[in-house]
Amino acid sequence: MTAMLAEDAAQAAVVHDPTIARKPHHAAKAKAVIFLFMEGAPSHIDLLDPKPKLNEMHGQPMPASFGKVITAMGTANNNLMGSPRTWAQYGKGGIWMSELTPHVAKHADKLAVLRSCQSDGLNHAGGVSQMNTGDILSGRPSLGAWVTYGLGSMNKNLPSFVSMIDEREPFGNAKNWGSGFLPAVYQGSLFRQGDVPILNTKLPTGQTDERQRARLAYLEAQNREYGASREDDTTLDARIRSFELAYQLQKSGPEAVDLSKETDETKSMYGLDKPETAVFGRNCLLARRLVERGVRFVELYCGSGSGWDAHTNLEGNHKKWCKASDQPVAALLEDLHRRGMLDETLVVWGGEFGRTPFNEKGNGRDHNPWGFSMWFAGGGVRGGQTIGSTDEIGLRAVERPVHVHDIHASMLYLLGLDHMRLTYLRNGRAERPTVLGGEKMVTELWAG
Repeated sequence: MTAMLAEDAAQAAVVHDPTIARKPHHAAKAKAVIFLFMEGAPSHIDLLDPKPKLNEMHGQPMPASFGKVITAMGTANNNLMGSPRTWAQYGKGGIWMSELTPHVAKHADKLAVLRSCQSDGLNHAGGVSQMNTGDILSGRPSLGAWVTYGLGSMNKNLPSFVSMIDEREPFGNAKNWGSGFLPAVYQGSLFRQGDVPILNTKLPTGQTDERQRARLAYLEAQNREYGASREDDTTLDARIRSFELAYQLQKSGPEAVDLSKETDETKSMYGLDKPETAVFGRNCLLARRLVERGVRFVELYCGSGSGWDAHTNLEGNHKKWCKASDQPVAALLEDLHRRGMLDETLVVWGGEFGRTPFNEKGNGRDHNPWGFSMWFAGGGVRGGQTIGSTDEIGLRAVERPVHVHDIHASMLYLLGLDHMRLTYLRNGRAERPTVLGGEKMVTELWAG
């Protein structure tokens, strides 16, 4: 036991330099990830998974044959609620999509729609946490932190891992981009809305670059001296590195987030000229610019603070958020494609879970972690296909069930990382990003 504790402490004391790129475990199909997180949980049966039988049974009590359901709001056994959507098949692969996402539908052949996702979180706090960290409880590293730990950075002047919010912070706030028990240096950097998404990157009035560099050098020397007897404190090392990164961001950050050099055509394509699409459109355009400059993992929240959470008025809620996100997401796919970046950028779309086929309060849907949809594009993904299915009312995954751990393992694989080999010794245990799961990777996603 003493030897194990000593080994654990020794590893904790060694903090890898996250600015140094590291070799993947196998040939990578993607270099970067853009995760489009629709927080609040979009309804799969109103967007990607049509259920004619559900419409036939509209207004009827849910049959007992579908089993007992315990929901977040306690509304199981309410009447079934059909979807008023108009559906069509798109692309050569014939992917079904509703009329709420006409722009993304044009890119159907780039998408692999996974209809059989499953998670463990019944409420938003647990669901958002698991989709980001693999666990419904806080404390574990986020997926972006694991990626940075495993692969390092592709640039020296920007963070390797960035999270962007829109109106509010998401459920769980910083734990969704935190490093958990990994060294603190691997945590993500938060980019906010507005003209200055990176706080404190402008030099104070009267401060020259030379004076700033000298101050940082003195501060680092003091911190190193203080930390010499505290080698197991990874937060101190992370703070030192954050000062250096902040200095680099003062030089490169403003250029990375400056959209004034983008063409009017590009800005219009992302919807920056319309109030309903400007917020998420700006974040999508920033995501492309960041990946273009070597940021490895970018997560964008749409509806942060559970905007998609349609317990009531699902019709008005989803029309609002689809209008806010559909054009920007389609623009991101098109922009990445025409710049030759899509093949090396894995784009993921989804929320923390789906929504129930029975109604809540007459015109909304409750939380559904038993069967929901996500889609993937670029980065080695074979588009134009649908994987898995839910039952005839969209309640549970029945064909090819895929847990969040399997999704994470699949994303890591596309980046060249083996989730079984990506480990960190903690309290004598080799921790890995998929906890005790991930054995059923979605190999159907691979292009070949």
